[in-house]
Amino acid sequence: MIIPTKNIIHVALATPLRQHFDYLPPENTDIAPLKIGARVLVPFGAQHKVGIVIGVDDHSNFPKDKLKAVTQILDEEPLLDSSIIALCEWASRYYQHSLGEVLHSALPTLARKTNKKKIIRSQNTTPNDVISFISENSTIELNSEQQIAVDTINQQHNFECFLLNGVTGSGKTEVYLRTIEKHLQEGKQAIVLVPEIGLTPQTIERFTSRFNVPIAVLHSRLSENERLKAWLDAQSGRAKIIIGTRSAILTPAPNLGIIILDEEHDVSFKQQSRFRYSARDLAIMRCKMLNIPIIMGSATPSLESIYNVNQKRFTELKLPKRAGQSSKLDYKLIDLRQAKLRHGLSKELIDEINMHLNANNQVLLFLNRRGYAPLILCHSCGWTADCPHCDAKLTFHQQKNHLCCHHCGTQRPRYSKCLNCQSDQLITLGIGTEQLEQHLNQLFPNIDIIRIDQDTTRGKNALPDFLEKIKNGQKQLLIGTQMLAKGHHFPNVTLVGLVDVDSALFCSDFRAIERLGQLIIQVSGRAGREDKKGTVIIQTHNPTHPLLTQLLTKGYQYFAENLLQERQAVNLPPYSYLAVLHAESTKLHQLNDFLTQARDEGLSISVSSAVKLIGPLPSPMNRKAGRHRSQLIIQAEHRQTLQQWLSTWIQKLSTNKLGQRIRWVVDVDPLEMT
Repeated sequence: MIIPTKNIIHVALATPLRQHFDYLPPENTDIAPLKIGARVLVPFGAQHKVGIVIGVDDHSNFPKDKLKAVTQILDEEPLLDSSIIALCEWASRYYQHSLGEVLHSALPTLARKTNKKKIIRSQNTTPNDVISFISENSTIELNSEQQIAVDTINQQHNFECFLLNGVTGSGKTEVYLRTIEKHLQEGKQAIVLVPEIGLTPQTIERFTSRFNVPIAVLHSRLSENERLKAWLDAQSGRAKIIIGTRSAILTPAPNLGIIILDEEHDVSFKQQSRFRYSARDLAIMRCKMLNIPIIMGSATPSLESIYNVNQKRFTELKLPKRAGQSSKLDYKLIDLRQAKLRHGLSKELIDEINMHLNANNQVLLFLNRRGYAPLILCHSCGWTADCPHCDAKLTFHQQKNHLCCHHCGTQRPRYSKCLNCQSDQLITLGIGTEQLEQHLNQLFPNIDIIRIDQDTTRGKNALPDFLEKIKNGQKQLLIGTQMLAKGHHFPNVTLVGLVDVDSALFCSDFRAIERLGQLIIQVSGRAGREDKKGTVIIQTHNPTHPLLTQLLTKGYQYFAENLLQERQAVNLPPYSYLAVLHAESTKLHQLNDFLTQARDEGLSISVSSAVKLIGPLPSPMNRKAGRHRSQLIIQAEHRQTLQQWLSTWIQKLSTNKLGQRIRWVVDVDPLEMT
C-alpha cells in the first residue's frame, strides 16, 4: 500500500510507551514511495533505533520544529504486510501492549538491529500456481473418521475453527498432511505451529518426506542468520510450508491458505513474559481476518476449546480410535502408601520394566523434575539450601556437583557443611531425572538408557540425535520430562511409567487438575502406538482420588466436562474472563503502595461495578531473582467489559509515578499465575 506524499512519518518503536513517534523525512529524500511496514532508522534520545512505518500524515501533535528527521529509510518494500500489521494492531489492543513492541516481535532478530540495515531478500522462484510435490497418499489408507475429517475441512473455503479431537496415535498428522496438500495444489501456503522445539525435527521429517516444496522452520534454537533466511523465505512466498513454535504465528505469508495448531491445549503457546500473547488465539484471529480455516488438534483439548465446541463456535471432528493396528492402553495404578521405594520406584514398576525389556521393547519413565535431587537438607538441624535470590530451594545436580536455582539460574558449588550448625550431615531429599538414571544404570547395567531433559539437550543437535537413536533402537530405557510427553512417535515403547503425579493433585492453581489430566493422557500416548500392546503405570499416594480414577476409567472427555461444570459453579474461565497485573520491585513497600494505588484507581472507573478486583496478593513465588512479587487479579463476566476497563485503567497506571519505579505488566487471559 503506497502512502500519499506527506511530510510527517508515524513510526512504531520497540518501547513500552503505548504511542507512536513522529519524524520528518530524511533531508533531500522523496518519501512518496514509502510504504507502511517498511523499516526506518531514527534517532531516539542519545541512540538510534529501528522503527516500523505505520503511517504518513500532514499533522503532528508536536510542533514541526521540535521533530527530528528520519536518519535512513531501510526498506524499499515493506517487511511486514498489511495483514500482519492489522493482526499486530489487534494484538496490541487486546493484550494491552505497546504496538511498537508487538510489531518488532513479528520481525526476526537481525531485522531489528541497527547494524543490520540492509536485508537480502529471498526470491520466490516457484510460481504460485505450479507446485511440484510428492505424495505418498497411496501407501496410507485413511479410516472412516480420518476421511470424514479431511473431507469436512477441505470443503471449507472460508473461516472456520476446526477442533480435531483425536486420541493419541489416531492419525491427526495424516489429516494435517491431506489438508495441506489441497492448499499446496491451489498455490497456497500453510503455517504449522507446534508447542515445543523438540517436536520440530519429527514434524519436519514427516513433511519433507511427503512434500517436495521449500519448508521454512522457525524456532529459538536457530542462529540469527538461519532464522532470518527462513523468515524471508516465508515472507516472499517461496516457502510453502512454515513450521515453527509460537512466535511463528506472526510470520508474514502472502499466500496463506490454512493454519494448523498441533497440541492446541499446550501452555507453551502462551508467551509468559513481556508481550504476553496466546499463539492459539492469535492464530484464530489471523484466520478470521484472512477468512481461511484453522485446524486445532489435540488428544486432550483445553477446557476453553471444549467450551467453544459446546457453544457452537468451533466445529469438532473426532478421531476416537488409534490408527492402524494400535490397541487400547492398559492402565494400572500403583498405591505408594506403605510401599518401599528404591529411588522413587516401586517393586511393581521395576518388575514391569524388567518384563518389557526382556521382550526387547522400550520403556519410558516420566519424571517432570530434572537434576539429581530437589532439596539438600541438614540431618542435624533441618537447615535447607535455599536460593539467595528466590523463595525456592536449590536443586542438586550431581554430574556437575553444584546447586542450581531453576527459577533465576543461580549456581554455586555443593555445600560441604551446614550453614546453620556446621554439621557435615547433609542429605538429599526427593528424586530428579539424573538420580533416576543413575539408579536404573545400577538395576539394568546392560540396557541402553537415554535421558532427555533440559540438561542433556542443550546442544543444537542433541535432541534430534536422541530421537533418532530412540527410533532406531530396541530394548532401551527412556527417561524424560515434559520434552518426551507429547507428540513423539516411539513405535517400540510398550510401557510408560509415571513416577510421581501427586504434586498437581493439591496445587493452588485452578488449572492444575486440567493440566495433570492432559499430561497423563499425553505421556500415556507414547506407549503401544503400532502393533504392540501398550501399558501405563501410574505411581501415586492418592490412588482413590476421584478425578484421577475418573480420568482413567471414563476418559478425558468425561473428565473435562466435569471440570467445566466445576468451573461454571465457581464462575472461573471459560465462564468469566481474567487479567492479572504482575508487579515486582526490590523494595517491598514500593510494590505494596503501587498495587494499592492501582486497585484504588481501578475501583474509581465507572464500569468497575462489572469488574471484580482481587488483591493485592503475593505471587505464588513471593521473591524471584532478588525482586519481591505481588499481583492484582481482575475478573469480569464479559470479555468486552474487561477490555474497555483495562484500556482506561492502564492509561492511569502509565502515569502513576510509583509505576515508573517498578516493573509491572498486565497479562490478559493468563494461563499461569506465576
